[in-house]
Amino acid sequence: MAVNISSIEVLRSFSPLRAGNSTQLLAAPPLSRIIIRGGRSVGRRCSGKLRPDLVKSGLSCRAMIGEAEEKIEEDDVNLLDDSAADSQVQERDYTGTAYVPVYVMLPLGTINMECELVDPDNLINQLRILKSINVDGVMVDCWWGIVEAHAPQQHNWSGYRKLFQIVRHLDLKLQVVMSFHECGGNVGDDVHIPLPRWAMEIGSTNPDIFFTDKEGRRNHECLTWGIDKQRVLKGRNALEVYFDYMRSFRVEFNEFFEDGFISEIEIGLGPCGELRYPSYPANHGWEYPGIGEFQCYDKYLMESLKEAAEVRGHSIWGRAPDNAGSYNSKPQDTRFFCDGGDYDGHYGRFFLKWYSSVLVDHADRVLAMANIAFEETPVAVKLSGIHWWYKTASHAAELTAGFYNPANRDGYAPIASILKKREATLNFTCVELRTMDQHEDFPEALADPEGLVWQVLNAAWDVGLPVASENALPCYDKEGYDKILETSKPISDPDGRHLSAFTYLRLTPQLMEEQNFTEFERFVKRLHGELVANLQCHQEQEEETITLD
Repeated sequence: MAVNISSIEVLRSFSPLRAGNSTQLLAAPPLSRIIIRGGRSVGRRCSGKLRPDLVKSGLSCRAMIGEAEEKIEEDDVNLLDDSAADSQVQERDYTGTAYVPVYVMLPLGTINMECELVDPDNLINQLRILKSINVDGVMVDCWWGIVEAHAPQQHNWSGYRKLFQIVRHLDLKLQVVMSFHECGGNVGDDVHIPLPRWAMEIGSTNPDIFFTDKEGRRNHECLTWGIDKQRVLKGRNALEVYFDYMRSFRVEFNEFFEDGFISEIEIGLGPCGELRYPSYPANHGWEYPGIGEFQCYDKYLMESLKEAAEVRGHSIWGRAPDNAGSYNSKPQDTRFFCDGGDYDGHYGRFFLKWYSSVLVDHADRVLAMANIAFEETPVAVKLSGIHWWYKTASHAAELTAGFYNPANRDGYAPIASILKKREATLNFTCVELRTMDQHEDFPEALADPEGLVWQVLNAAWDVGLPVASENALPCYDKEGYDKILETSKPISDPDGRHLSAFTYLRLTPQLMEEQNFTEFERFVKRLHGELVANLQCHQEQEEETITLD
């Protein structure tokens, strides 16, 4: 049957999309990115991999329809091609823009539980390929649960030494993460690395060393910030444990610091190495886009809360909210987070200020230790992108995570101020996410990752803080890379501000596939400000399919 192309509605104008407090103009997708089903056009997000049941790479429109045993008249095909060409959006040329270094995270299991380097030959080959496209370096987690696994202050760095020697031999730089958290149970985790055995043994008799929810469930991802100054870890407090670990690393790898091979140390400050409370743990039943729960019910944090309430003159406030719902609640289902809820009352403001100040104070204390341990080496802090419920008044998911950022308050300015004080770079996630995609996939979440990204970046840039970033989820497609580039080098910024570095998550077999790696190479060149040829030709390779009911 023939398709009446004239019945296809092609949006060539701009349509406004509400994003946070501003209106952004988004170009409608070109016709080549529209699927036609029975004459109805449906926008489709680029996933980086075409559906194998619909298309084979390189086939023309006629061949694709032929496989579906349908026929499109020649005039219709020509008209379709002309329309697609007319609606192509000019790709931005980043030639000559600022050079943004690119790092690639190594696999989580690069070092095993015996602190041995896993499959070094394969790793060397992959690193050589990364070097061939001028990737600047790699990032690796130095796991507390591996290095200090068996006994306090007995550090084994042997596998990391072998890894560092390989990376340095290939003339790549290194970002190192001081990973004081558990690995396993989160998105993308394919290995399990618990906290040190001796710390877990302490926790078996004193479970209050872990973050705790209102039901009394303990979270073993990391130690509660309530013991930062409590000597409950075999004579040491948590700050002393972190400092001894960082100092041991600095002494062990002194020559790598001296020659500048280690370019940055990222300090793990919470679950997933991020500065936040473990408010949305999957192993406690949380599912996206649940608001999460407050994590302050261990005895040490509860004592801190009671003390703060007494100082405030309202001892009755020395408790956590009892009307804040559960992990998978929606804001409007709770009396605390709903519009006009208790979060914005006298008690709510007191509690949230205390809860967030514990987070900020923890960052301040640990970074002070890091500045001593690493001297002149740059340090960084990773901040998670809690973008769901951002379009509500309370920003409930941010509040339970420790970011006191409701619609009437900037919760990221105090964090930026502390990082500035400690001369730390802010590393922010979720820069590849688009608000429009979130509206399509999870409209009930009222998410706004773009609005959140710009709030956090501007809070940091306003105090002169360097900002780096990484993607929150695996990314192999041009659409995701384009979004990262837009954020890395904002075209409308009058001061020419840009990211100080970008770290790609993560080195996988999928990244090394030919099509994915070619796209990644183009991305690296553009972040570096280099010339990328055939921009329009590359767009034409992103064909979408036309299917008929």
